[in-house]
Amino acid sequence: MQPFQIIFNPTSAAELARMPKELQLEILGEFRGLPRQVQSTELERFGELQRSGRTLHRFRVGDYRVYFERHDLGLVIHRILSRHTLKDFLFRSGLNAQEDEALQENPKFWDLIEAARGK
Repeated sequence: MQPFQIIFNPTSAAELARMPKELQLEILGEFRGLPRQVQSTELERFGELQRSGRTLHRFRVGDYRVYFERHDLGLVIHRILSRHTLKDFLFRSGLNAQEDEALQENPKFWDLIEAARGK
């Protein structure tokens, strides 16, 4: 069996590093059972956003949203965003839908994700 890895891209690693140590530990602690869940389910427990054949999942940890996608090695973490930041984003974008639906349809969100991939 190939080892399961949780890979933080440079942007998500920087977002995590800027958080207080207690919060970092809380977020990282939530990843403990994640490998088994991701390998054994279709991720129905997590939010899902799709665009152009690409699927991101949203994992809630307190007031934070972790956006990730499956990878051959495990998971790639793209962004770790505060719920309040997302509310502000949705408000500024003028969207009145559920969080996942609104983000899925908003090209600015995908630009935010793509910007993290390019670093």
